[in-house]
Amino acid sequence: MRPPRCRLSLPRSIAGLLLLAIACTPLALAQGYRDTPFKPDPEPVRPKTTKPGRKWHEAEVSLPAWPRDGDLVQVKLDGPAPRLTNYIDTRSLSTGRDGVVRYTLVTKSPSGARNVSFEGLRCTPRGRWKTYAFGMNGHFEPTTVADEWQEIRDQDADPLHYELWRNYLCLYRNFTARPKREQVRLLKSGRMPQVENEGFLTN
Repeated sequence: MRPPRCRLSLPRSIAGLLLLAIACTPLALAQGYRDTPFKPDPEPVRPKTTKPGRKWHEAEVSLPAWPRDGDLVQVKLDGPAPRLTNYIDTRSLSTGRDGVVRYTLVTKSPSGARNVSFEGLRCTPRGRWKTYAFGMNGHFEPTTVADEWQEIRDQDADPLHYELWRNYLCLYRNFTARPKREQVRLLKSGRMPQVENEGFLTN
């Protein structure tokens, strides 16, 4: 049985036109606008089940050997020359199974005084770092208080760790560490690859 059709005979007054529109609207809705060329958007696909990602766990850390001068490479920073000069001990530079890049950092003052520390840096979207131990009298002493991971906020506040995270140790777009061979090459050359110096993304 066909549904009744709404006859489109022209009314003789405005009131008649309104009555015709009111009478035809429910019928058009009931037929689901079968004559329209447009179709509603499909429903988005929703997974039946969701599983939480694996929780990150830090690996056990072993303190490195005392740095040798021949293994130190200066970390060159953008901007004005810093008051302190920083060096990475390439012999201690390594990436753990937990993705943390660990290294010995040697900081020299203009007077020749040295500060030695053993640090870790995570290649997270904004970067994080922490200190494991400080160097004293030719050996390392672990920090007495468990140091928390500190977020690298911006280049002006912490240029050293920002440059290590952004340009030398991490593939910041992939949130993973570079291979050690590439890390050492970039530290020695003091510059980042040209292909990554184009079209930076915001953090």
